[in-house]
Amino acid sequence: MEYNIPLFKLNFGEEEIEAVTNTIRSKWISTGPKCEELENLFKEMFDVKYAISISNCTDGLHLAMITNHIGVGDEVICPSLTFAASVNCIRYVGATPVFCDITGLDNMNINPVEVEKLITPKTKAIVVVHMAGFPVDMDDIMRIAKKHNLRVIEDSCHAPLSEYKGNKLGTIGDIGTFSFFSNKNISTGEGGMIITNNEEIAKRCRLLRSHGMTTMSYQRAKGHATTYDIVDLGYNFRMDDIRASIGVVQMKKLKSDLIKREVVREFYLDALKDIEQVIIPFEKNKEFVSNYIMPIVLKDSTVEKT
Repeated sequence: MEYNIPLFKLNFGEEEIEAVTNTIRSKWISTGPKCEELENLFKEMFDVKYAISISNCTDGLHLAMITNHIGVGDEVICPSLTFAASVNCIRYVGATPVFCDITGLDNMNINPVEVEKLITPKTKAIVVVHMAGFPVDMDDIMRIAKKHNLRVIEDSCHAPLSEYKGNKLGTIGDIGTFSFFSNKNISTGEGGMIITNNEEIAKRCRLLRSHGMTTMSYQRAKGHATTYDIVDLGYNFRMDDIRASIGVVQMKKLKSDLIKREVVREFYLDALKDIEQVIIPFEKNKEFVSNYIMPIVLKDSTVEKT
């Protein structure tokens, strides 16, 4: 039987096509004014000091490890239920991932009680993933981090504009990362964003995303600089203006799209409420969230086919 359920449905329209066309006609398609425009939108919408566009969320997590001084011999606590990127970023810098269980079937986020049990003298940071866009208990996470002098990295790839007690997810820890993969709430194909209020972290992220170069091509092309130096071991983690132009349009659609998702979630909650074989994670959540996905747990499920 052919599988007919799509992985995702793009909400692209003529606006995205026009944005890409205009960017191509501008004759500047690499990192430039559209990346800067997208970064400014993030700063405004998330009320943060710094936003750095990047090639994808995985690279953002990698930079988060480096700029928070995590390396060989260190341990980083991360959720056991997550995508590989949340763990691989720890291994990229030679540190050891320490898996922490989720709170339960009704809350698929990392369990702060278990986090504290896993802390050792080698622990340097906690990676939290706001699963499906629903917030981790950030009060407890930040309390634990302050008590043990740990950094907090928010993998917010599911959670653009999701909130925890009035604060946007990604703004509570030391650094937040977002994904623009094709099935995310903000879609550009590939791409991502780092946000932070830490000036040192922001400056180093900007430096390392482009080979450790002191100035980028767009700055030199516009006459804002004539030379560059390479002052650190950097990477090619840049976003391009073609994708950023799509991201600008997507950002302007985001809030209205999330409101529609909220309505759809309420429909599912009502339709599923009397089915005893189903657990709905985050069912009692009252925060505004992205509703990136609608997870359910089947109590008596089995992978075996009958």
